[in-house]
Order: sequence, then C-alpha cells, then structure tokens
Amino acid sequence: MISLDYYLNSGTTTVSNLLFKYYKKVGMTDSEMLFYLQLLQSSQQGNEFPTMDMITKHMNITNEIGYQLVQQLMTKGILAIETSRNEFGKTEDRYDLTPIYEKIENVINQEVVQTTEKIEEDKKANLFNKFEQEFGRALSPIELETIQQWLNEDKYSVELIELALREAILNQAYSLKYMDRILLNWERKNLHSKQAIQTDQKQRLKEIDEKNHTSNEEDLPEIPMYNWLNPHDK
Repeated sequence: MISLDYYLNSGTTTVSNLLFKYYKKVGMTDSEMLFYLQLLQSSQQGNEFPTMDMITKHMNITNEIGYQLVQQLMTKGILAIETSRNEFGKTEDRYDLTPIYEKIENVINQEVVQTTEKIEEDKKANLFNKFEQEFGRALSPIELETIQQWLNEDKYSVELIELALREAILNQAYSLKYMDRILLNWERKNLHSKQAIQTDQKQRLKEIDEKNHTSNEEDLPEIPMYNWLNPHDK
C-alpha cells in the first residue's frame, strides 16, 4: 500500500466533467481521450509540450501511434500546436488544449436547439388534441390546415392560439373563423403574450362595466359575451 505522503506528493489533475460527458459526442475515441488526458496532466504540471516518449510510455504505445493520435486530434479540431518566441527570441511549441471546449459548446448548443424543437413539436401535438377535446370531435382537413397556417405562416404561438380557443369556448363559439377574428384583433392591438391579453381584457371589462353603470343597466355576468366577428358590437 502506498504511503499518504507518496499519494499527496504525486499531485492531482483537474479535469472538467464536460470532457467525460461529451468526448464521444465531439468524435473522440477512447485512445484519443486518454492521450488528451496525458497532455492535460503534463500541462498542469508545467510542461506544455512534453516529448512523445513521456506520453507514450504511460500508455504503453509506440511513438508512431502517439504521433498518429496527435494528428487525429488536430484534424478533428480538438487539439492545436502553437509556436511562439520566448524572451530570448527562441521559438517554443506548446499544445493548445482549449479547442475541444468550442467543440463541446457547439454540441451543447445543438442539444438545446433539439430540446427546444422537441418541446415545440410536443406543444403543437397537444394543441391539436386540445381542439378535438373542446370541440368533441375530430378536426376536419380544412381545420387542420387553418391551425397549421396560424402556426407556420402567421407565426402565432401555441400559447396565443390556446388563449383564443379558450376565449371562443367561453363565448360558446366553436368556430375557427371566430378564433381567427380573435387572433387578428390581438395582432392589431399588438398583444402577443398572455399577460398583455389579460390586461386588455380587464380594461375591456372595466369599460363595459362603466358603460352599464352610466346607463343604469343591469350588471353583466362576470364573463361578457364578446362578439369577435363584430368587435364593435358590445
């Protein structure tokens, strides 16, 4: 068993968990990863350009294979060799180990995009299901095309369409034409979020309530029957 002093004096190598998580996804083989870790260990010990012998002896491979691994890592954009001049004017080489993190960042960004797209696709699928549940029947091809047009051409968000559906149901209007007028009305008013629409609805309710009190008419129900096909007919 090794002594505690030997263990402590051997030092440690700090490795980001991102390397272990993404090295396969950026195209590295197990051998390339192990070679990269050997370079990382050497760099953290102060030697940024170790000889090939120093690396290959720990991996029990030939120098020829070591040079092949270096070339493979450089070709994949994971490793680079930089040349600079020191204070005495002598050229020095070093392994740049940072390009891999740009590769990892690209993979992470792609995963975020894919996750976002998956969430949006799930929302759209649920949107069609919600329409059929509220209408109590399957949607016709024309209705499916209309909703697709709202999403793909008019660029209405799923949330906005769901709010329009809710508004139509509250007014007992099971019609996409009715909903289309709702969406157009919101677009003209530049209302693109749930909060903005709720604020507008509260203001509309307030105006209707004030109008009814002024004319001494009977109070309206809490949810007014708003005619979206004729917005000015209150």
